[in-house]
Amino acid sequence: MAGRITKSEEQLRPDPRYNSKVLSRFINCIMLDGRKTAAERVVYDAMDEIEKRLEGEEHPEAPKSGIEVFDRAILNVKPRIEVRSKRVGGANYQVPMQVNDRRQQSLAFRWIIESCRKERGRPMHMRLADELYAAAKGEGSKALNIREQTHRMAEANKAFAHFAW
Repeated sequence: MAGRITKSEEQLRPDPRYNSKVLSRFINCIMLDGRKTAAERVVYDAMDEIEKRLEGEEHPEAPKSGIEVFDRAILNVKPRIEVRSKRVGGANYQVPMQVNDRRQQSLAFRWIIESCRKERGRPMHMRLADELYAAAKGEGSKALNIREQTHRMAEANKAFAHFAW
């Protein structure tokens, strides 16, 4: 049954350290094979690493804590628009469409985690800290590049926007 409402939002508990439901959902996305404590350790170690980097930051608009960096990174990576394939009259068109808030968050999580997992050779918490820190600053993040590609593709195909019904 597609589109049915689940209780997943109600059942989701905020994470123990920062009391954030968004971070709790991110931990669940990082988790592999039901190993939640390992996923929590990776995320919290990444947050500690980010907070170490923030101590040396003198910029007045710089975030003060790891959770602020996380929130800013997710906000910067979220796509506003994406292309979806639509079949019209025997031809497939890439139609740009607005992205709802829940999917924006899911895509941001997916892109950040995917870019961290592709990189090899260093511990996951270091890769995650680098990716979140770069995404929060808005520079050099692989996840941000994916977002920019998505927006460019939507811009290139805006002639087909009238097919979005």
